Amino acid sequence: MAGRFAPRPTRTTVRGGQVGVAGGVPRQAAGPGRVRDWVPDGPLDLGLVLGPLRRGPGDPTFRAMPDGSVWRACRTPAGPGTLRVCAYGGGVRGQAWGPGAEWLLDRLPELLGAADDPSAFVPRHRLVALARHRRPGLRLTRSGLVLESLIPSILEQKVTTDEAYRAWRLLVRKFGEPAPGPAPGRMYVTPEPRTWALIPSWEWHRAGVDNKRASTILRAVRVAGRLEEAAGMEPGAARARLEVVPGVGPWTSAETVQRSHGAPDEVTVGDLHLPGIVGWALAGDRDADDSVMLELLEPYAGQRHRAARLILLSGSVPGRRAPKMPRWDIGGL
Repeated sequence: MAGRFAPRPTRTTVRGGQVGVAGGVPRQAAGPGRVRDWVPDGPLDLGLVLGPLRRGPGDPTFRAMPDGSVWRACRTPAGPGTLRVCAYGGGVRGQAWGPGAEWLLDRLPELLGAADDPSAFVPRHRLVALARHRRPGLRLTRSGLVLESLIPSILEQKVTTDEAYRAWRLLVRKFGEPAPGPAPGRMYVTPEPRTWALIPSWEWHRAGVDNKRASTILRAVRVAGRLEEAAGMEPGAARARLEVVPGVGPWTSAETVQRSHGAPDEVTVGDLHLPGIVGWALAGDRDADDSVMLELLEPYAGQRHRAARLILLSGSVPGRRAPKMPRWDIGGL
């Protein structure tokens, strides 16, 4: 019965990177575009693989469509680009537009987890084994773009996800540029580093971003070139380079390289909820801290991030004992 019905998404599984993507035969998008077909060497679930790149249901850079396609608007080293990906049969078709089209298609396999090795993961707990069995198409994406994951991760520091998603949505729509090609409505490419640096202080305030997070983003975009070089480094070295920027700590660097590098072992520490979720799922300890979480994940050394994602996707989460963290809209002050 475990594999008969697809598990329904919950708040925890969505946080683990689950995005609903319908199946079916892909329809050719309107307008000319560069096309690449690729056949993965195993099961592939587009929603699970690309889900971590979406920053909330209203993310203007990401769209999952009813026809089974996933759209991404990116700022690549070659310029803005729009990518449409759809699975059909045993293959995947990518179609791209804009100056960054070739760059996006060249890296399509890595984006879909070609550099990842799911067979290296060995479940040590029944819950983790069951989650893996239910989601055989989970692979770790590697976007190859550092800044597009770093900035929203900074926005997510010390606030609720709803607040961070709102800030990301407002800033990208106001200061980004429309996605090239026949992208779905209201899709935008993230602003270039200079545009981020020129955003007025009152616009950060209106988006609900406090001065500490805004200042961290400004410091990061001033050295954007050096940070993007980290995409070619090993995950540990890339995290060290990111953490040179004041305001970027272990939590933010881990959240970034998980997406930019597809790093299977870079587990997030310093998170408000993750230690309790992992502790509850593996040991029934809802009060676990980072040290307990890392101890529980030690059997998965080398694959701790994958193990944490599977735990999140299992939906096993302790019940609430207190009201949700209140949302403060500093833009209304």
